[in-house]
Amino acid sequence: MKRDRIEEIAELLDKRGRLTLEQLDDFFPNVSQMTLRRDLFQLEQQGRIIRVRGGAMSVKEVQKVSGEPYVKKTAIHTDEKIKIAQKAASLIGENSSLFMDGGTTALSFAKELPDINIHVFTNGLAVAIELAQKKNIDVTMLGGQVLKENLSTASPVAKAYFETTNFELAIISASAFTLENGFSCGSMVEADLLKMARKKAKSMYMMLDSSKIGKIMPYSFARLEDIDVLITDDNFPAELKEKFREKDIVVM
Repeated sequence: MKRDRIEEIAELLDKRGRLTLEQLDDFFPNVSQMTLRRDLFQLEQQGRIIRVRGGAMSVKEVQKVSGEPYVKKTAIHTDEKIKIAQKAASLIGENSSLFMDGGTTALSFAKELPDINIHVFTNGLAVAIELAQKKNIDVTMLGGQVLKENLSTASPVAKAYFETTNFELAIISASAFTLENGFSCGSMVEADLLKMARKKAKSMYMMLDSSKIGKIMPYSFARLEDIDVLITDDNFPAELKEKFREKDIVVM
């Protein structure tokens, strides 16, 4: 039965930590990959697993390093994150160099990125692990203190690192946004890092799902005038989109 199979998949992932679709095929030889993908999607909707490229990870495995908050955030507004990630991925061409943060929207973006020759700088642990599975993408992980809530790293000495690296794009996701306070997050050291990434890049693309509108986090790292492209979902208010367009920002 479907329920029994889904429970068995969840138990396997809890024991193994991570499984590919090919490995699941071996465990369930009479079940199609399409059905297994649907099972994984259902488990992710329940907040029990995290889908990654080619398979899935147990939430318990991620919690070993990240704790509860990051895992919970991966399971909310999933559809919006996927749509935003797909739009963002469509903008990335061969031989690009870019910085991306470690948020859960960035993780969706990492999953959607095509396996082409690009170089990615990131402070996201889960993002780096996801990208490392793609053979043509070079990944550079920024060092520093591990912020367990965001499963990312940040360091006051990152400024020196940015002085010797080059990337064209900064593609960043925000935890909160208001017109008055701009784009904000919950960590001062991470906000400082995102400011440096913003200043280093030639262009800045902001991934922002509509659930973040009207929220304020303690540390702002960018204003409307700092970004070039806003990538959002279908529920983003039309009147607010117009505010961005008035600043000559492309809205997708």
